[in-house]
Amino acid sequence: MAETTNNSTLLQVRLVTPDRVLLDATAEAVELPAMSGYLEALYGAAPLLAELGAGEVRLHGGNSGDQIFFVAWGFVEVLPERVTILAETALHPNEIDASDAQSDLTHSQELWAHAGDDQAKYDEANAVARVAEEKLASAQGKHSL
Repeated sequence: MAETTNNSTLLQVRLVTPDRVLLDATAEAVELPAMSGYLEALYGAAPLLAELGAGEVRLHGGNSGDQIFFVAWGFVEVLPERVTILAETALHPNEIDASDAQSDLTHSQELWAHAGDDQAKYDEANAVARVAEEKLASAQGKHSL
């Protein structure tokens, strides 16, 4: 159920991965990296189911203040009073190992170089690069609130 504070209604937000619940909080607004670009969910939004890309989930306001989480791949369900994020990968920026992300970026460049005429291999290289670049940006705080 939504929570009302200071005449503003808050969204209930859950961020879940296959192995843990990373977040269960309220927020005034939630920014999400959908496959087609970033979207923002507010209280009362029309229902929406979207595929997640790689990037940052940003929570604004609510009971835990402004927060950022890195996510990659999955789905988000937006309902008028609730946002549920089901992510394959989700990390708080301080959980990201920048050296691993840099290694992943180097690996994506190797995949790209060896893709030849195989479109699926190019797509894989691009997906690996996108996750690595977004992880690095989150770890380095390049996306600020």
